[in-house]
Amino acid sequence: MKTFYWLVKRELWEHRGGFFWAPVITGGVFLLLNLMGIITGEVMGGRHGFNVAFGGGQNNLHLLANALDKQSMDTVGAGLDMVMYSPTMIISMVLGFVVFFYCLGALYDDRRDRSLLFWKSLPISDTATVLSKVVAATIVAPFIAVVTGTLTGIVMLLMFAVTLSFHGVGVWHLLTLSHPLQVIANLLGSIPLYLLWALPTVGWLMLCSAWARSKPFLWAVVLPVATGIVLGWFKLIGTVDMSTAWYWRDVLARILFSVFPGGWFTQMQHIGGNNPAEMLSGLSVLNTYTVLASPNLWIGVAAAAAMLAGAVWFRRWRDDS
Repeated sequence: MKTFYWLVKRELWEHRGGFFWAPVITGGVFLLLNLMGIITGEVMGGRHGFNVAFGGGQNNLHLLANALDKQSMDTVGAGLDMVMYSPTMIISMVLGFVVFFYCLGALYDDRRDRSLLFWKSLPISDTATVLSKVVAATIVAPFIAVVTGTLTGIVMLLMFAVTLSFHGVGVWHLLTLSHPLQVIANLLGSIPLYLLWALPTVGWLMLCSAWARSKPFLWAVVLPVATGIVLGWFKLIGTVDMSTAWYWRDVLARILFSVFPGGWFTQMQHIGGNNPAEMLSGLSVLNTYTVLASPNLWIGVAAAAAMLAGAVWFRRWRDDS
């Protein structure tokens, strides 16, 4: 177990640029852009004589909050929660690209720089090595992204609150309508689901990484796309009388794009609503885990297990010398 821990830590050390700095820099840029927007608003407001003020402490949003009914309070709280979710959504897109290219080079790079010979000289199994890379991609990387996104969202919320307080708008009471702990719980709770959902893409990319002698990106992307085009061609000329939409939706999309968080929403029984509060309820852990009843999820997990077994086999026996 200690050996496996150090294998995962090794992946974090060697790829800290993608796993750690990519989400941190993305969050920093997100905050910088919002700060620039606030400063621009202040400068433009001062230039054109526009000032947001509500007459001091007795005529501010604190009184407005007291006058809100429950539905309005839920809507305000949902809006504040969405502010905290928004940085994580953007960072998650970056996470998808990081995990994609990490998995694509995870086993190929060891062969290319010949470091594979060093690791094979150690008493470490190929299975443990491959699984450590899977854990790094599907647990460590999204955990760092969630923590970074959550902190970015909280800082952004405080930035807006401080800015409005300079104009006599007391929004601190309204901040109590938000649900930061619930947002954090939902985001952290989605990591195991991300692990299961991302496995088909992780398995396919690692299989190509372990098998391809060169240019694993072309094999990983061009091969499934070309297969879909050939199936479409057979349907076009009438050789195959069946729709090819299932291939693009259930095969190609699952083995190429499942590393982008949120893909499981297409399998959920209920999502959306008539107001922001109901829409955000779709992000709750209890609602998202209804995806566990989807056959699509478990078929993908089974296929990923087979592909990862193939990646272990190729890592053990592939010889590019």
